[in-house]
Amino acid sequence: MQPTSRDVVMATVGINPAVPPSGAGCVECEENGGWWFHLRRCAQCGHVGCCDNSPSQHARRHWETAGHEVIQSFEPGERWFWNYRTERPLAGPELAPPVAHPTDQPVPGPAGRVPADWRARLHP
Repeated sequence: MQPTSRDVVMATVGINPAVPPSGAGCVECEENGGWWFHLRRCAQCGHVGCCDNSPSQHARRHWETAGHEVIQSFEPGERWFWNYRTERPLAGPELAPPVAHPTDQPVPGPAGRVPADWRARLHP
């Protein structure tokens, strides 16, 4: 989702541009053998979690437990930010690299753990 200029508010609170991402995939899915649809990066601490359409929704759960409300897409070619508390897009600064998962990483991912019926398992 690309926000329009009318919808965007510049954010600095809750964003630490110097913190690198926690890894190339969802932290919790990697730990428990799960899979994800798209990835989101916490703009405050760098935690990489899976999106709201993914079965486990770890990015949102990170906000609920850590209180870090601003995320950025961790998908190649996407630079949008989102605030979970306000449920609104916002603008933010360039974050520490890498700004996305590796382009050879499949979506959904990771390779070898995505079930054949993955579309039926997504949240709307």
